[in-house]
Formats: sequence, structure tokens, C-alpha cells
Amino acid sequence: MKSRHFKDIPEIPYEGPGTDNPLAFRHYNPDEVIDGKTLKEHMRFSIAYWHAFRGVGADPFGPGTINRPWEKGRDQITVAKRRMDAAFEFFQKIQAPFYCFHDRDIAPEGATLRESNKNLDAIVKHARAHQKESGVKLLWGTASLFTNPRYMNGAATSPDAHVFAYAAAQVKKALEVTKTLGGENYVFWGGREGYETLLNTDLKREQDHLAAFMHMAVDYAKSIGFTGQFLIEPKPKEPTKHQYDFDVASGIAFLRTYKLDRHFKFNIETNHATLAGHTFNHEIEVAAAVGMLGSIDANAGDTLLGWDTDQFNTDVRELTLAMVSILRAGGLGSGGFNFDAKLRRPSIDLTDLFYAHIGGMDAYALAFKIARRILAEGKLNEFVKSRYSSYDVGFGRDIEKKKIGFKELEKIAFKLGEPAPSSGRQEYLENLLNTYLHG
Repeated sequence: MKSRHFKDIPEIPYEGPGTDNPLAFRHYNPDEVIDGKTLKEHMRFSIAYWHAFRGVGADPFGPGTINRPWEKGRDQITVAKRRMDAAFEFFQKIQAPFYCFHDRDIAPEGATLRESNKNLDAIVKHARAHQKESGVKLLWGTASLFTNPRYMNGAATSPDAHVFAYAAAQVKKALEVTKTLGGENYVFWGGREGYETLLNTDLKREQDHLAAFMHMAVDYAKSIGFTGQFLIEPKPKEPTKHQYDFDVASGIAFLRTYKLDRHFKFNIETNHATLAGHTFNHEIEVAAAVGMLGSIDANAGDTLLGWDTDQFNTDVRELTLAMVSILRAGGLGSGGFNFDAKLRRPSIDLTDLFYAHIGGMDAYALAFKIARRILAEGKLNEFVKSRYSSYDVGFGRDIEKKKIGFKELEKIAFKLGEPAPSSGRQEYLENLLNTYLHG
């Protein structure tokens, strides 16, 4: 690996919890073997190209602030290649095995669709060479169906069939590119698939169109031999007032209604869960309950702010609860932990990009280790199991096996009288959790 863009920063080493080196891992040792797999294989960390290498620190009140020297130049393709050179250098130095991108993140949009595709082909060729040399893989690809003004009213849900057709062509190409680069998943995020007002919206027709679009994607993927997992990333609002993929539960209902559920799983983002009024843990549990947990966008929101702040998550308590649910569900399969997080506006130096990802990777790795201990000791699971034990025997078991009805249950209720209350012991369980977090 040539060190051209981050010359002053070495490959980030693991130095353990006692280190005072800010450019070293304290908890993430990629080579540590746990249950026959390295921690690198367990975590499957991924870098989000759009934030790490396209984010400039801009916000609605001002332009970008972040220093990225490789962005200089007039020829967009040359700049895109140089940016990708920097990206792969970073991926290797931070020891991330995966990355993710939208089509327009890596290649500039042209004046026509054909020109955009030509630009994308040139950069994909460059990416393929980098992947082969570095061993870094594509966790998932997707198409940006929300940035260009043509998608101001949605893509698959646009009232204009011409826009629908353009979006279909863009996703067709994005699927081909994802397959070419060996992408293990393909994500749909409906950033503008929703409405601002129902005064000008035919909601049912738009949802029908969205489902038709997804069926077309499934059919095309099959025709080209793309075997990756399709993922939906729920978000309730922003940029659209109301998005049709509001949360995991509404996503499940949509997929089942349109007979898409066997083709899709969920890419769950922490910040999106917050905006939907849920916890990260809740969204994971809802997806896992129906076998549709697919991947994680690893970030955090700010509960004091009502928008998508996309911060790096270092809340070990929140992440431990999430990891318990993920491990209990059997893991993420072909998914991973993608750092869909951006530097704060004043964090302008190249070194800040390393500090941010080191903190996120360490927090997730520590949470993973704590979660394994929680599950191995079984105290939390045993409490929950005991709380529902009345359904393991007698008429409780008959309820779960659907062998009993209201008439029989009425007789039982008359005979047994008033149920005896039992404590949920929430405070005890929170104290128990803290013994793992701080013990």
C-alpha cells in the first residue's frame, strides 16, 4: 500500500485498553479469535463513502469546512480516481474490510444518463483494481435516487412516469455495478419516497408503484445472476415529511402486503430509529422476530435535535443492548456494521477521520465482547424465560399451540380467580446490566 494521502498516519494498531495512543485501538483487535472467527470477521466493519469521502462539513447554514486536499482539480474523473485512491488508503490503514457507496458518490453525474453510466464504468474499473490489490470488499451498493432535482417528488413514487423510468434505469446500472464489484448486498433507502402533503398525493397509487419498482429490481437481479441480499433502510422523515418506509414494523407490513418479504431484509440505522420514536434495540428486535435482520448503519442521533445528525456512536450501553439482540438473532449474515456517520463541522483535519472511526470501532467491539458475556452467563435470559414460564406448561402451552379458545379459558378464569401480580424488576435488571458495563 502506497502512503500518499495519509503519510503521517500509520496503519492503526491494536494496543489494548491501557494505551494512551489516540491513533490505536483499545478494544478492536482485528486478529483476535473468538469462537473460531477473528474479530474482523465478526464485526464486518464498513466505511460509508458518502460521509467519509464526500462529506465536506456543510450544513443548511453554511458551506463546507473540511480539508480534503485530493479534491483539487478541474477534471471530475481525475478527481474521482484520486479520491478513491485516498479512500482505499484509509480503508487499509483503519483496517476496515468493507466499504459502501451510492453510485453518485464514486462517479460524477453527467449531462445525460449515458454519460453518467460511462463515468461510473471508469471509476468502477478503478475500484475493482483497488479491491483486488487491497482485499477490501463492497458490503453493499445502492443508487442515489434523492439528490438530483428530478427526484424532488420521489423516484419510484414520483407522479411522473418518466421519472420512474429514469430511476429504474439508474438502479439497473447500480445493480450491475454492485455485482461487478462483488457486493454482498444492495440497499434501498427511500429518501424521497413519501409525501409532503396529501392534498396532491395518491398514497395507494404511490405505494403500488414503489412495490412494482422493487419487484422489477428483484427480477432484474435474478436475470443477471446477482445473488446478494436486498435490504430496506427505514426512516420516518427528512428529507420528506412522511416516508413510506417509516420504521421496521411498517416496512414488514409493506413487504408482506406486496409479497416482497422473502426477497428483503432490513438495514437498520440507529439515528433513523431515534427519529421514528424508537430505540435502536427495538428496531433490531422487531426485524429479528420475523427473521428479517440484515445489516446495521452504525451511527447515532442527538435526542435534543429533531434531525438526522449521523454522529459516530460511542454509547457502549446502547450498543451492548443492540449487540445482545443481534447475537441472539444469530448475527447479520451477509450484512455488517457500516459507519454511516460524519465528522462534526469543526472537525476539519485528516486525523479527525481516524479518531472518529477508531472510537466507533472500539465502542462496537467492546459492546460485542460485553454482549457475549451477558449471553454466556445467561442471567438476563433466564429472568425473561422465568417471567414467561406459565406459557411452558398447562393451558399456557395450549394458548401458544392454539389448542384452546375463549370458552375453555373462561372456565379456567372462573376456577382460578384473580391472577397474582408479579414484579417486572426493571430496576434490578438495569443494575445487573450496569455490572457488565462497569464491572
